[in-house]
Amino acid sequence: MSVLEELQTSVAAVATAVGPSVVGIGSRLRGSGVVVADGRVLTNAHNLRGGEVTVRFADGRTTRGTVSGVDWDGDLAVVEVDTTGVPAVAWSSRGVTIGSAVFAAAATSAGGTRVAFGFVSSVARAFRGPGGRRISGSVEHTAPLAPGSSGSALLDAEGALVGLNTNRVGEGFYLALPADAAFRERVDALGRGETRERPRLGIAVAPAHVARRLRRSVGLPERDGVLVRSVEPGSPAEGAGIREGDLVIAAGGRPVADVDDLHEALGEAGFPLEVTLVRGADEVVITVASPAEGE
Repeated sequence: MSVLEELQTSVAAVATAVGPSVVGIGSRLRGSGVVVADGRVLTNAHNLRGGEVTVRFADGRTTRGTVSGVDWDGDLAVVEVDTTGVPAVAWSSRGVTIGSAVFAAAATSAGGTRVAFGFVSSVARAFRGPGGRRISGSVEHTAPLAPGSSGSALLDAEGALVGLNTNRVGEGFYLALPADAAFRERVDALGRGETRERPRLGIAVAPAHVARRLRRSVGLPERDGVLVRSVEPGSPAEGAGIREGDLVIAAGGRPVADVDDLHEALGEAGFPLEVTLVRGADEVVITVASPAEGE
């Protein structure tokens, strides 16, 4: 059998095995999803528009599902829906590396499933989630995806799930959240209704280059950090005394050069969080309590 014939056989086998498990999300195909357990469909959070969603199966059946759990910053969501007669996709135990052959299976606007072939071109990529936070560790691949494919399945040659397609990168490259053990734990938690909310300070910030320019304009020395543009009323930041115009230069014992550093420090250290600010020419160290402690 030639290489081309083997590839044709593989695509057909994946389509047959996994096609029924791939669903459309939204009445006008906002995205795709995949059945990962009895009564549970996994998709991207950015495909949702409220607590209920239309789910269309590959056989043409359409029904309403209820959002069980959402992780907006991680761009994941689990929808509870009647999946009677539809098998759950198998989870891969091997993962992928650069050069791995992969198959993308997504819903189509006309119904049914589209399957495309490609290779993993990079790993450990990062992109911005719908909440603006950086999502790291993504898999980049070349399996072509049409509009409406976010939330679709990325599969290995055996049709096992190795990732969830999430984001397009330029022309011909796509990013998928890797379906590793940590990912599966997050999906299980969302399926139990444990909507994930990452800790928030409650501030809006300006990029580092804006902070440097503003400090220079008023005769203050330049410093790396993020400039506080506004403070949310009732937030942990307001309770700790953070003010508009403060420059955050460290958090949780690590330097802060951009907003991603701040998010990562807060995610790792949590509350209470020690924050170092530059206020005018002075350095100020404060401790930000959790929302519950600040009430």
